[in-house]
Amino acid sequence: MTLKLGVIGTGAIGQEHIRRCSKVLQGAKVVAVSDINLDGAQGVVSRLGLEAEVYANGHDVINAADVDAVIITSWGPTHEEFTLAAIAAGKPVFCEKPLAMSAEGCRRIVEAEVAYGRRLVQVGFMRPYDAGYRALKSVITQGEIGEPLMLHCAHRNPAVPESYTTDMAITDTLIHELDVLRWLTDDDYKSVQVVFPRSTKNSHAKLRDPQIVLFETHKGVRIDVEIFVNCAYGYDIQCEVVGETGIARLPEPASVQMRKEAKLATTILTDWKDRFIDAYDVELQAFINDIAIGQLQGPSAWDGFAAAVAGDACLKAQESGQIEPVEMPPRPAFYNR
Repeated sequence: MTLKLGVIGTGAIGQEHIRRCSKVLQGAKVVAVSDINLDGAQGVVSRLGLEAEVYANGHDVINAADVDAVIITSWGPTHEEFTLAAIAAGKPVFCEKPLAMSAEGCRRIVEAEVAYGRRLVQVGFMRPYDAGYRALKSVITQGEIGEPLMLHCAHRNPAVPESYTTDMAITDTLIHELDVLRWLTDDDYKSVQVVFPRSTKNSHAKLRDPQIVLFETHKGVRIDVEIFVNCAYGYDIQCEVVGETGIARLPEPASVQMRKEAKLATTILTDWKDRFIDAYDVELQAFINDIAIGQLQGPSAWDGFAAAVAGDACLKAQESGQIEPVEMPPRPAFYNR
């Protein structure tokens, strides 16, 4: 049976998800879309040759009789409203990050899902679906390097626009590490501190860049994450796990090594969409497959809440310069199933 999808938001990531669900993945098709830019939404439908209804409002997509599940890729501040509406309609929903604009908003989604009594929400954290991260997770889980003691990580972009501000290093960039590092270590954060090295001349007045975020987990693992969004040389994601008996590193993306003009060179990616394109395919195929068997297994609303709680503590640490606690409530039994 073909899963009928409604997509709310036809911007860059929305168009990518519509394309992959329509042209790449199996078991689903897009039957409805909406965007505040109706002409843009219609253009996407026409360009991809879809037979999909174009709606002016995301709620119309959610309530459409022929829509079985919803993908939310609209403007971040609308995510909470549409996710809650999808839960109320009893429809599975894949929501791109952020799940909500605050931890309190994420908590409302958690409470609504628990009250409904069945998992309906998956958050668009794609890194647990990346082949490199999955290989690294396997090394840790199998005990091949003993218990993890430290993680050294980096999230680097070649450049960002002047609209990108210091807080966005947490809310737009570190948010991915906030999720995937919890997943890698199977642990929650206990505290966080943010320190600022000397700023790069490639930044601007509203952005302190780079930043280093220092975490301690409840098990005592120490994590440092370098965020450097004007590194100039490319898009570069690094993760090294130091264990009791060895070290494991996130593998580099596949790239042809060349000997040319007296140089040995390997191309470095510059676009995040290229770095994780396969992971996006895998995560949405998993979402489709999980709906078919009646059990979502991907990043949950609780994972979205946990990332938001940690993110709020990071923002506080940016301002204070102090070690700030990350105060997570106990995980509901609902999410231990």
